[in-house]
Amino acid sequence: MATTNMPAAGSSVGAVMPAEQGKTVIVDPVIAKIAGIAAASVPGVYALGGGAARVLGSIREAVGAKDLSQGVSVEVGETQVAADITIVAEYPVQLQRVAQDVRGAVADAITQLAGMEVAEINVTVVDVRIPGDEDSAPERVQ
Repeated sequence: MATTNMPAAGSSVGAVMPAEQGKTVIVDPVIAKIAGIAAASVPGVYALGGGAARVLGSIREAVGAKDLSQGVSVEVGETQVAADITIVAEYPVQLQRVAQDVRGAVADAITQLAGMEVAEINVTVVDVRIPGDEDSAPERVQ
């Protein structure tokens, strides 16, 4: 995490990107949100986060708030990002392929939108959603 002399809206941690006329600070929650949106868009990803995170996410959605960074943890340096993504995959997708597609989508999004290098993206598959299984609480990630 990097600090800057000019903190962004209530935060002093995140990526500091020097510019000719000042600095741009990208805080961790912004990178986490970008990563979450990208991961959720991958075919074969049913939901983001483990059981507890999905329960809290369902409660948030019920009151009209959605956490787009659910299941995402990031470490943002000055020029590099590392991310841990937790997913629930749809059955019968190939888990290694979905994980690789998540890595690609997240890396592309962070590189294109934040202009930062991606050091690593770790994907953890915590569950597989079987069609018709009513125990899986959230609906398909949109």
